[in-house]
Amino acid sequence: MAGRAVAPATAPAGTGPQGLDRQLIALGAVVVLGAIMPILDATIVNVATRVIGESFHASITTVQWVLTGYLLGFAAVIPATGWAARRYGARRVFVTALAVFAVSSALSGAATSAGELIGFRVLQGIGGGMIMPVGQLIIAEAAGPKRMGRVMSMLGVPMLLGSVSGPVLGGLIVSSVGWRWIFFINPPLGLLTIVLAMRLLPGGSARPGDRLDLRGLLLLSGGVTSITYGMSEAGSHGGFGGTLTVALLAAGLALLALYAVYARARGEQALVDITLLRYRGFAVSVVTSLVVAVALFGALVLLPLYWQIVRGASPLATGLLLAPQALGAAVALPVAGKVTDRAGAAVVVPAGIALGLAGLAVYTQVGAVTPHAVLAAALFVIGLGLGATFVPLMAAAYQGLPRSAMGSVTGTLNTVQRVGGSIGTALLAVTLQDNITRQATITRQAPNMRGGAVLGTLPVATREHLAPALAHAFGTAFWVAVALTAAALITALFLPRHRSAPEGNPS
Repeated sequence: MAGRAVAPATAPAGTGPQGLDRQLIALGAVVVLGAIMPILDATIVNVATRVIGESFHASITTVQWVLTGYLLGFAAVIPATGWAARRYGARRVFVTALAVFAVSSALSGAATSAGELIGFRVLQGIGGGMIMPVGQLIIAEAAGPKRMGRVMSMLGVPMLLGSVSGPVLGGLIVSSVGWRWIFFINPPLGLLTIVLAMRLLPGGSARPGDRLDLRGLLLLSGGVTSITYGMSEAGSHGGFGGTLTVALLAAGLALLALYAVYARARGEQALVDITLLRYRGFAVSVVTSLVVAVALFGALVLLPLYWQIVRGASPLATGLLLAPQALGAAVALPVAGKVTDRAGAAVVVPAGIALGLAGLAVYTQVGAVTPHAVLAAALFVIGLGLGATFVPLMAAAYQGLPRSAMGSVTGTLNTVQRVGGSIGTALLAVTLQDNITRQATITRQAPNMRGGAVLGTLPVATREHLAPALAHAFGTAFWVAVALTAAALITALFLPRHRSAPEGNPS
């Protein structure tokens, strides 16, 4: 891919190429402010699904589409972000995506039926899906390879902390002012971000002659969307054996395989340039990011469900109980960014994954009355691991690549994370449900659990009686997350040992 989306930020005199100057910090703050909205929205709505269903007198299946529609819109648009940034300029695309997200949020809050809400949520996902990749592209272009680790740590804030704080914020909003305000809080924040973006982000260069690779978009977006939808079906309907699930996953894999053949033939002219996989740092970062995303999102499914199902915690209390993970990530992010810039991702990433592995191992032994202090300490360690893993992986993916490849890197990483998140969410949800179904004590006293019913619908006394068996089911499911994390540790060992290769040379 020729050209670049934005011009790099210019450091003030005297700061040197390795300093985080005021301009770069300002860019990072604007991007984080914009990115945290769609990431929060992906988790915050989970808390309100029951209330939304009651408000519209809708079935569980219908309300599930409020979540699925957002994910599909989010996943479908990501592959086109690199082209859009080159064609129209990154700042213009970033501002447009913010506007689409803000307007669709207002429409979602004002929806008068479940059908309207689902449609507006798809539109919201389209806007939200472009914000993070384009913001990441702006930061990568402005930072340059010597500052990549530290500036990417700023982008790690919304990615790692948003999923944890979403349930807390959602619980507060739903319990105090109603579910519609989950969406109404976005337009003012979006407008503020648009104003700041117009003032602080570089205008960048546009390439009016850069035509959209429509065939590649149909293949890649179709494949990603089919897999995302298929995994959503598997996770919500209890398995991978359903006809629709199998058909969607098969279609998604076939479309991605066709795209790989097509993109290899087109080379740098493809929507996402897969020939960049010849760069070792990029290839290893992509594979490791995929496996870590599967493990991370899978674990994020299990952690809140454990507190709600086994320990009987409310959504708000669950969010607060998960806070140590956010604290650990906040501690690790800035340190990981600095060490990555100095020593390289090959030093930081394996250490981060090992920390996450240690924390998850504690949860394989979880019981119905495991002390809160033990679980909080394990969560803090998991947070340290996450903070020391994702940010260096993002930085490593950019190291040694020509600036003209930034759009492809951004699109590839975000696509991989979306697909990995869908796989992890479904895989661990199905594993947990299968473990619950296998527990004779549970299926005998709560036969509706075979269909995936939430145990909160059962009498408290029954839930407390079943808690030990349920805790065992969760512990077994956490072993899957541990195995996936161990696999990520193995792939991370192949990251290049040097900090960066000469720009444009494979290594």
